[in-house]
Formats: sequence, C-alpha cells, structure tokens
Amino acid sequence: MLILLEINIIKYNINMLDIEDFKKKLDKKSRLMGIDPGKKRVGIAVSDENKIVATPYSTLIKNDYSKFLEEIKSIVRDNNIKGIVIGLPINLDGTPSQSSQSAKDLAINLSKDVTENITMWDERLSSQGAFNLSSNLDVNTSKKVKKLDENAAQFILQGALDYLTKENT
Repeated sequence: MLILLEINIIKYNINMLDIEDFKKKLDKKSRLMGIDPGKKRVGIAVSDENKIVATPYSTLIKNDYSKFLEEIKSIVRDNNIKGIVIGLPINLDGTPSQSSQSAKDLAINLSKDVTENITMWDERLSSQGAFNLSSNLDVNTSKKVKKLDENAAQFILQGALDYLTKENT
C-alpha cells in the first residue's frame, strides 16, 4: 500500500501531515474519524479509542458546506475525535485522479475549520473492497449500495489504523 508522504499545498501554505507525524500527535487512547470524500455523498467511519477497529458511522450529503461542516463538527464532538483520515483517490498506477484535488481541498478546509490533525490515505479500491466485504453479508444489493460510502470510509480508516498500530518490525 502506498503510504502518502507530506503533501505540500503551496497555494494555501498548509502542510498536510504525513502518517508518521499524524501518529506522533495522537494520544495513546484517542478516536479517529475516517472520511470517504465524494462530490455529494461523504462516508464517515470512526475508530475505537485504542485505534484497532474502524466502524461505519454515517453518510453525509454535501449540498451546503456550512451544514456539512456543522455535521462533521458534531461527530467530532460527540465521539471525542482527535484526528481525521481522509481518503485520497488516486489511479491504480499511482497518479492523481480527477477527484484528488477535491479530496485535498476538503482536507485543507477541514484543517482550517475542525482540526489540524488530518492526514490523507490512499483509497484505491476502497469502494470495491467495501462492496466485496458486504457481499459476505446476507444483505440485498440496494442496502449495500446505500451503505457503500460509510463502508468505504471504514475500509480507508481501517487501513490507516492497521498501519498506525503495527509494530515497528
């Protein structure tokens, strides 16, 4: 899996944290939020305080940024979130996708409006992986699609959690 290094966004003079710097800013017991960014639908997942398990939380509709921001802030407050992992959509060959800039813009805005403790994580195949995992459940396809965004956020967050909690071997 590609580990995203520091992303310098000169236009805004903001440095996104790479995963190692992100890890250093976390308390031993702290919950994280995972975000699967989309144009209209944004999947949200949260972790347990030991940062072991990611759980699908909800899907937000992003029609109005101020309302969307209030919903994010509410989730952060209600769940005592200490860091945010945002999926970075990149092509299978590792090049930026058409949605990459939109995800980076979301990260920039959330770092200004919610918390500076934000990192981005490679989200290649997260939607497909989430759909495949849900295929093992006895759930019809329309219900799988309805939960796809939050399951993709879980998939993204779980990848980051697995990296954060692995032993240095």
